[in-house]
Amino acid sequence: MAERTTAAPSQPRAPRWWGSVRARTTLASTLVVALALVAAGAAVLAELQRNLVDSAGLQAEVAARGVATQVAVGTPFDHLNLPDEDDRPVQVVTPDRTVLAAGDNLHHAPPLADFAPAPHRTASSDALDDHDDDDNDTPVRGSAADHAAFRTVTLTLHDDHLAGQDFRFAGLLATTPTGQTVTIYAGSSLNTERQAVDGVRDAMLIGLPALLLVVAAVTWLVTRRALRPVEGIRAELAEIMGGDLSRRVPQPASRDEVARLAQTTNATLAALEKSVERQRQFVADASHELRSPIASLRTQLEVARAHPHLLELDGLIEDTVRLERVASDLLLLARLDAGERPRAGRLDLAELVRDELAHRSGDRLPVTADLPDEPLPVSASHTQLARVLGNLLDNAQRHAGSVVRVAVHRGAAGTVALHVTDDGPGIPPADRERIFTRFIRLDDARTRDEGGAGLGLAIVRDVIHRHGGRIEVGDADGGGARFTVTLPGAARPNDRVPAAT
Repeated sequence: MAERTTAAPSQPRAPRWWGSVRARTTLASTLVVALALVAAGAAVLAELQRNLVDSAGLQAEVAARGVATQVAVGTPFDHLNLPDEDDRPVQVVTPDRTVLAAGDNLHHAPPLADFAPAPHRTASSDALDDHDDDDNDTPVRGSAADHAAFRTVTLTLHDDHLAGQDFRFAGLLATTPTGQTVTIYAGSSLNTERQAVDGVRDAMLIGLPALLLVVAAVTWLVTRRALRPVEGIRAELAEIMGGDLSRRVPQPASRDEVARLAQTTNATLAALEKSVERQRQFVADASHELRSPIASLRTQLEVARAHPHLLELDGLIEDTVRLERVASDLLLLARLDAGERPRAGRLDLAELVRDELAHRSGDRLPVTADLPDEPLPVSASHTQLARVLGNLLDNAQRHAGSVVRVAVHRGAAGTVALHVTDDGPGIPPADRERIFTRFIRLDDARTRDEGGAGLGLAIVRDVIHRHGGRIEVGDADGGGARFTVTLPGAARPNDRVPAAT
């Protein structure tokens, strides 16, 4: 026969470093910073390039205006004072693309630029004198245009050191005193702009990885420091759940989210400890209460087996009934502790009292009922509410001297009140809260009720609270105890209430 093996329960895997909160936070923050720096660097480079190009254009315009001023005053074209052609090449071009003046290396070269700042037209002397207005794009005799045009041009000269270089050219119209209109093209080298942009870009490319490493390291350290209390809470909680529930997790002195987490965890542990302790006490008390009727029942059965003529059926039935009641009460309390919600339905509380009183038997004293004719509907579980009434009546029967009363009436704010009173010794104010504790019996109750387990009133309070009501204990008129149960009403007085099931 093959031997069967039982697989060991799988242990939780250790988290990978890249799957931790610290790693994800570091990666996310580094990525965000990287994107922000790239975007900011691109914007800086674009703005730097634009400013440098504008600066080169301004230098080109200044050079063009210097030549235009000479043209306007009538300086011959072969005597013009032109700037250094290595950095600022200049040409004076006619409308038909003829070069009138240029540096020594550019005199025989074609025009360096082919854009026109204004329409190339030669106006007659009379027209220039008579139509000096904004609509005429050609400057008057002996003057230069107010505005220049700009364009970036890559020179394509052959056998020249300027070939292949980028220049920012300014084109400006000027008119000689004799009325001849020419275009002055003056350029400014963009090598400085290119070198500056390349230098800044290289510096950014070198500094960006180093800066991201610093950001990642700082984020990693800060996150580790911030999560250290969380790890302490987790480790302590793991030890607590395996043993002593009286221990608590460490609570940081700060007032942040981690401190609130520790506070909530400690409150949960306190509630869990209280619940476990209550469960242990409940099991111990239940075992004690069940042991007495079981021992008595066993004793009587053993005696009956040895001496059949001594069998007492009444005692056996009484112990069996007591055992059944205790087991039923324990089962109901266990269901209530488990959070079971009552299956509520609309029922008439006065009608429920009538039915329960009609079915009761074996009471020591008669029960006097004061019930209204009108329906008093509530939303409740018929079975559990009947159990509440039965427990209150049983308690009153054990303590009453001669009278037990039940009354139902409409309370304030649409509530319905149930009163159960007796003329017994009453309940001292100091004990009016203790009587609802499980397995608690006062000395007087213990002497008068040898079979009680101390669960009836505890069940009453738990059921009433589950239904959103409340129960109060006071003094009855003329002496004795009065138990008042208040439940929220389910309908108006004139509403028709269906029969409860």
